[in-house]
This record gives sequence, structure tokens and C-alpha cells, in this order.
Amino acid sequence: MKSSKSKAALCSTAMLAMLASPITSAQEAPEADDTEVIEISGIRASLTSALMEKREATNLVEIIQADDVGKLPDQNLAEVLENITGIQITRTAGIGTGVQIRGTSANRVEINGVSTVGAGSGRSGISFEDVNASIISSVEVTKAPDAKTIEGSVGGTVNLRTIRPLELSETLGQVRVQLEDSSLSSESATPRFSGAFGDNWESDAGKFGFVISGSYTEQEAVSFRPRTDRDNLVNVDGVPEYQGIQFLVQEQENDDYETLNIATTFEWAPNDDLKFHFDAIINDQERSRDSYRLQASGISNLRTVAIPSDFETVNYGTVNGTNIGSKQAAVRGNLEPVFDGSVNPSDGNLRFSSDTNARVTKSEVFILGGEWQGENLKVSAEISSSSSDSSTPNLSTTVNFINPNAPLVVEVRNDSNSRIGRVPLMDGIVTVADAAASLDGGNAGNSYIYNDNATPFTYDLTGGTLAFGINFNSPYAPSVADLTNPANMALDQVIVENNTNENSEDAFRVDFEYFVDALEFIDTVDFGFRYNKSQHTFQDIGDNIGGFSRMPDSPNGSMFADLLVPGPSNYGDADGRDLFIANFLLLDPEQSFSDRQGVIDKLQAAVVAHDANPDILNVRASNSAFRDISEETTALYAQANFELNDMIRGNIGVRYIETEVDSTGYGPNETLETTSGSYDFLLPRLNLVITPHDDVVVRMGYGTDVRRPGFNQLASGYSLDTSENSAVSLGNPGLEPEEVDSFDISVEWYFAEAAVASIGYFKKDRTNIFGVDFEGAALSPNGEGGFNRETDASCPGGGFYNPIVVPNVLGNPERLGLCVDKSTPGNDPDTTTQTGIEMAFQYDLSSFEDDLGWASGFGMLANYTIQEYKGGSVEDCTSGRGENVLGPDVCIDRGLLDFSENAYNFTVYYEKFGLSARMRYTWREAFRTQDFGGGANTSGSSTLSFPVVTADRGQLNASVTYDVNEQLNIGIEAVNLTEERIDQYCVAENALLCFVGLPDRRVTLGASYKF
Repeated sequence: MKSSKSKAALCSTAMLAMLASPITSAQEAPEADDTEVIEISGIRASLTSALMEKREATNLVEIIQADDVGKLPDQNLAEVLENITGIQITRTAGIGTGVQIRGTSANRVEINGVSTVGAGSGRSGISFEDVNASIISSVEVTKAPDAKTIEGSVGGTVNLRTIRPLELSETLGQVRVQLEDSSLSSESATPRFSGAFGDNWESDAGKFGFVISGSYTEQEAVSFRPRTDRDNLVNVDGVPEYQGIQFLVQEQENDDYETLNIATTFEWAPNDDLKFHFDAIINDQERSRDSYRLQASGISNLRTVAIPSDFETVNYGTVNGTNIGSKQAAVRGNLEPVFDGSVNPSDGNLRFSSDTNARVTKSEVFILGGEWQGENLKVSAEISSSSSDSSTPNLSTTVNFINPNAPLVVEVRNDSNSRIGRVPLMDGIVTVADAAASLDGGNAGNSYIYNDNATPFTYDLTGGTLAFGINFNSPYAPSVADLTNPANMALDQVIVENNTNENSEDAFRVDFEYFVDALEFIDTVDFGFRYNKSQHTFQDIGDNIGGFSRMPDSPNGSMFADLLVPGPSNYGDADGRDLFIANFLLLDPEQSFSDRQGVIDKLQAAVVAHDANPDILNVRASNSAFRDISEETTALYAQANFELNDMIRGNIGVRYIETEVDSTGYGPNETLETTSGSYDFLLPRLNLVITPHDDVVVRMGYGTDVRRPGFNQLASGYSLDTSENSAVSLGNPGLEPEEVDSFDISVEWYFAEAAVASIGYFKKDRTNIFGVDFEGAALSPNGEGGFNRETDASCPGGGFYNPIVVPNVLGNPERLGLCVDKSTPGNDPDTTTQTGIEMAFQYDLSSFEDDLGWASGFGMLANYTIQEYKGGSVEDCTSGRGENVLGPDVCIDRGLLDFSENAYNFTVYYEKFGLSARMRYTWREAFRTQDFGGGANTSGSSTLSFPVVTADRGQLNASVTYDVNEQLNIGIEAVNLTEERIDQYCVAENALLCFVGLPDRRVTLGASYKF
């Protein structure tokens, strides 16, 4: 005979069924017609349903239910998750892309309980920006796993649940149309369409159900990111030592998303004991980036002559016991070219870089399963297949601005064509011969006369603006017409790429639930088996034209003038700044996307026409970067579910996993080689729920989990870049999984209907945590106030020899190849411990309608998380210019990146009379990260050797919708209402401001209609 459930579970099931039904009906008594039927829907219904599901769960879970079909609290899934206590997010160009659960991004993402795979090399699963929230009915976050929970998460497992057709109480039919506008975009609003249809029906063959939901979304997100490098000390007689300007960047990120999502489910229940289901979730997305960087390059040569007019005091304080104290840094001044007749004049260079790249991803999840309920046994089985195929087409160009108002320069070379020096044609130097004679041992050889790309700049970093622009008061200043004349441009470099990632996971699982009658305190016993095979293949495909070290080698912009268009002129819109570069030319992004090959052909033709021995593009796969990784895992689990006296319930179990890994790549002899390994773990898990009072729930949980390395971390290959500041990232096939021991305890007080106050404590001990072992390439003084890197292929001073680097300021531009920084993943043998306290509060005034009237529609949610970590043995220490500024052997514990010690959310909502309004303020404390301005790095330059610190930041989102009638709803939603900026500091918070992010405000108007 089937075992009966507990009273609490039966009550929960009944209440959930009532809440899931959009209409509550009365079936008794004749007087039912005179009874007022109250329909609970919208925000309050979703919160009540989610809270009830959380209350009755055996382990610690958090639930977010959609207010209506396709209507989660936010339109971005990462931002949806931000509503949950213990979760913070990171954003790319203002769009939520990364999710940290309890301080870590090492989490799992599932759809309907099935693993998903990502577009890159990570192991967390599908990216949140790839899935439109409109196809998701609810989100479940498991913080404390049981033995049935699939391994692989540190912070938690996110399960995205779609609509189940057999649970529908009436025919589902709805469409929604929206328009979204970005405050920083120069383009028109972008559309969104979504809809759903579903129904179920009875027949002689049983009950059938079908549902399909889909969405098509276009979205544009814009963010401005100014950057200033002040990473070198300047010593000039009569001026106190200060950190001078090394590099200035004006950057815009413009991300366009075009996403198609379809989720469909078919269910069939032949009888009450048997049910089958088939799910298909298909996601098609192109995320294209049209961004630009305006760079003030080469200005490091002006450090000793362009003395700032104003300085600021930067207080680094004490870093891990080393008292760095305060230093002066340049904050306002001019960077004027110096043409005094000397050899190798000093000047700044203006460069325009245009990046038109994309990630084109198609991901699919297919699930076929069924379940059978016998007398004492329930059996469920499922076969699933998840895949994600991505390509990353990239066409990036850099052009140099040639200032026609700067003096002509003679580049003097000897008979072997090596450059001796550069001399301006002024102060008695009027011919090539004069220039050669001014150089010791010089001759007229293969010398050239050309306009220099010298540009006068002015900068004002006060008020945190990191602003710079053209100094139009300089006698060398170009005009606006000069800045937008293709004849004043010279092609520097073209990068063409189309890397591919192919990821898949095929899995089979069978689960058994046995109802125990013999033991009073054991309700059921669960046990099961799961097998999965994961595959990852990566190809680095690309080549570049140029990286021209000599100005005469660079094709003039007039040769490809039809590809150059004016860049955006609205950089001041984000913060009202006046100082920026508003007039410049970029490679046309529309042509780059619509006719990529045609654009490449025109640029190649310009190179061929300009040079007798042209650089010919040869796009090909790089053997050194190829990786093919296969992983097979077998898992077994057993779990006892117990209940004592209606007061104590829970489960105790163990999960055993065994994994085999094969990592294939090209070896030194250009032959494919495979490195194999295996590991196994026994993962005990316990969850206990105590109900000392009807309204109080106490939870305790203990569990062990593992986190597998990313596929790129297991690779034996590597990719190379032409930039001298790009580090080479190596893999480590011997990297071991991270082990995580977690403990949770919490108290939940359900003091009123749909209300809760809770507090919880968690602790995570993490062993073998993944880190990156960094080795900087040696920097040696070049005698001119700068540094050079080694060119010895053995790199005796450290680093990795990159033969395709085009030296800029760290080497001789006449020859390719330099030693560059390198990084290698490794395991930290010491244990890192995370602890935290999570507090949450939820309440509404609906029960006071008689007393408050219209005001009873108000409700609120709030949560606060306090975290800290300690332990670990790995440190980051100063090198290169970081050592020059801060001193040698200044080290900072690596710890955890993207980890905020304090964070909170506060939501106020109102729902009454068809009006539904919600406002949420989210705040997180400062955290260390490696997500910062383009082109910068954490080696001995740019960030002074350390990850940057993103300062405290809050964000305000709001939405309002109104039910015009039972079918039609209209609404408006705003994200980042106050356009909060993102400040990033080098070394420590409020020390040296290095990067600023200025994201947009996005406003969405829409309407939905129910059939």
C-alpha cells in the first residue's frame, strides 16, 4: 500500500495547487453563487507561492515565481537572481552577465533539472544573457544540496523551470510586445516579442498536455569606460616625485543582443501511475559588440618634460603589513609634443581602435523522461542532451592619426635598414642629409620623410572623470576637419578571428523512491544512478595584417576612405563632461557586420597597393591553441528521508562520483597528444528541518561537493596575441578538482500570511581552490626613462616568449618577438574558509484592507548578506612598474575575486486596483576583480600588479504595469534609473582611480494580451 505523506506535505501540496490556479472556484453548497470569489494573482501570488515552496522544502532553497506568464521580476535572468539573499551580480556594459552565489561564480545552471553547457570553456552552464526571462516560469536556487543533487557547485545550483502543461488549469494564451531604449545609444529603440500557448486534454489514451513559449529580443546596452594609467614614477629636478601619465583611453562599449528562445514541453499521463515528458529548449543568440577605443599612446616619453599643473595625493595606506603611505599623482595638465631639434622627438600619438566582434551561439537542451508509481516504489528515468556551438567572428582595426600640423620628421636608417633615429625638419634640419649628419655615424641610407602622428593632449582627472581630449590651444593642434579627414589616417593593424567552441553533455539517469512501511521514522529511501559524457573542442582561428612598426609602411586612410565613418560624438552624455574627443573616424561597424569579407578585402587591397612586399592575411587555425577534452562521470547515490513526530524531518545520504578525463592537444612535434587522468569522491550530505512551533522552521545542512576545472584550465595549448601587454595563458592538465565542505543553519519565522523573517549562517571550507600562478616578464631600464623586455627566447628573467608580438614601448619596433607575462592555473594547497550571515524579511499589508484601504496594497522585501573569507597561501606581488611605484615584495593575498563582504536588496511594491508597481534598490560593497578597461592587464603595468577594486555601488530599478482589462496589460520598466557609475581603483579602494564605468539607463515600454 502506498505510504501516506506527512500532514505538512499534504497541506503544502494543496496550497500550491490553489496558488497555481489563476481562478479559485467553489464547488460546494448551493449558496456558492452568493460567495465572493477572491482571485490571488500578480506579485503577491507569486511571492506567496514561492514562500510556501521554500517553507516545505527539506533542504535550503530559494524560489522566485513569475508574477504572470513570462513575467519574472526582471527581464534579465541575472538581475532576477539579484533579488535573492546571498546573491550578487556583475554586469557587462550594464547587462547582468555574472552571478555570484555566496561570493563565488562557481555555480551550476540547469533547465528543468538537467545540466546545461555554456558557450565558452567554463563549467557553470548556459550564460544568463542567452536565455530570455520570458520563457521561464520560476527560478530555484539550491544552496544546501542533498544526495540527489548533481555535483559541481560551490555556491549553489540554479534551476530554470519552464511551464508544465499538465499543471495548467485552463488554456494558456498570451503575447507581449515591448520596446527598449538606451539612454546612451544613438540608435532607435529595440523590439521584444514573446508569447506562450498551452493546454491539456483528456482522451481514451490518458491525459495529454502541450505548451510552447518563445521570445525574440533585440537589445542594445551602452557603457562608456574611461581609463588612465599612472603606473610609473617621475623624478624631475625641482618637482616632488610623482606618478606620471603613461596612457589615456576613451572607450565605449556597445553591445547588441539578438536572441531567439523557444521552450516547449509535451506531457502524457496514460493513467494515474504513469507519466512521460519531452522538453525541447532552443536558444539562438548573436551578441555583437561595436566598440571603440581612442588611445593617447606614446605619452610616457613626455613624463619628464610635460610637468602636470596639478597633483593629487593618493593614499595607499598599509598593504598586508607594508606601509606604502601616500604618493603624488598627476591630475591635470597638458601633454605637448616636444620638437626642439633633438634626436627622437617626444610626442603623444592618437590612435583610433574599432572592435566589431560577435559571439554567435546556438544552444539546445532535449529531455526525454518518464515516471511510474507503483505500490511502494516510484521509478523515474531520463535521457538528456545539452549542446552549445559558438563562433566569435572578430574584425578589429587600429588606425593612427597623422597630425598635419606637426613638423615633418626624417627617419634615418643605415644601409642595413635599421633605424638610427628620428629628426624633425626644423632648426636647420631641412633635408635627409642634414638629418643624417646630425646623427653620429648616420647616413642617408633608406631614410624616409613623413608627417608624425604627434598630437597635443590635455587632461583633467579631477572629480573622478578621468577625462582627456585634444589640446586645441596648442600650436600643433589639429582642426576638427583634420581629425575627420581620411587622408590623415594610417592603418596600423587589422585583426581577423573566428574562434569556435563546441560543448556538449549527454546524460542518462534513473532514480528510485521506495516508500518504507516497516520503519516508523523512515518515510522513503531514494537511490539512483547517473552517467554523463561531456565534450569540449576549441579552435583558435585567425590572423592579422600589419602591426606596422614604421609609419611609411602604413597604408594611408585615403586608400580605404569609403570604410571610414565618423564615430559617436555623445561621450559626454553619461556624466555631462565637456572634455573628450568628439570628432574621429572609425571603420564602419555596419559594413563590418553586413559585409565582413568585403571590408577585409578592401583593407588587404590597400596593403597590397601600398607595399611591394605586402602582409597577406592568412586566416587559419592555430595548432598551439587547439584543445579537445572529453570527460566521463559515473555517479551513484543513496538517501534516506526521515520524519519524526511531525516536528523533525530531513534526509541523510551519500553521493559517489568517478570521473575520467582525456585532454588532447598538439605537442612540441606538432602531433596530437593526449593526457589522461581520473579521480573519485565520496560526498556525504545531510539536511535537517526542525519545526519547534507552527510558525518557526529551523534548518541545518551539511554537504560536500566538488568543483571541476574549466576546460581551458585543463588544456595543454595556448593562444598568442600581437600586443606586448597581453599575457599568455597556459593550461594545466594535471589540475585537480576543488573540494568544498559546506555547513548551513537558519531560522525562519513565518509570522503572518505570505510573510517571513529569517536569519542564517553558512560556512564553506574550500580546498585545492583554483588560482592563477602569474610570472611577469623581466623589465629592464632602457636608459630613456622607460623599460624594455627581454628578447631571448629562453626568457631568463621570467615570462613566456611570444614570437608574434609587435613591440611598442617595451622593445625595438623593428623586430617581432618579446618575452611577455604568463599565467598558469594551479591549486592552492591551503584551505580557504568562507563564512556568512544571510538575513531576509518579507511582508505585505493586504490583511489590513479594512483599516488601510488603498494603502493595503503595499508590500516589501529586504535581504542583507555579510560574508568574509580567510586562508589560502597564494599571493600576488609587485613586479615591473608596479614594483617601481609601490616597492619590491609588496604582496596581497589572492583570496577570492568578485567577492563582496556586504550586500543588500530592498524592494517596495504596490499592487491594487489593477496597478502593479515595484522598485528595487541593490547595493554591494567593494570587491576585487579582473574585469576592467580594455587592453589593461594585471602584470607589472596598468594596474600596478594587482586586480583592481570595484568601489561600493548601488543601483535602482523600477517597473509599473496596469491591467486595462482582464486581457490587456500595459507597463514601463527602467533599469539603472540614476545611471550609477562604476569606479575602479588600483591596489586598494579609494587609492588610485584607474578605470570608470558609465553604464546607460534602459527604459522598456510594453503591452501584453491574454487570449
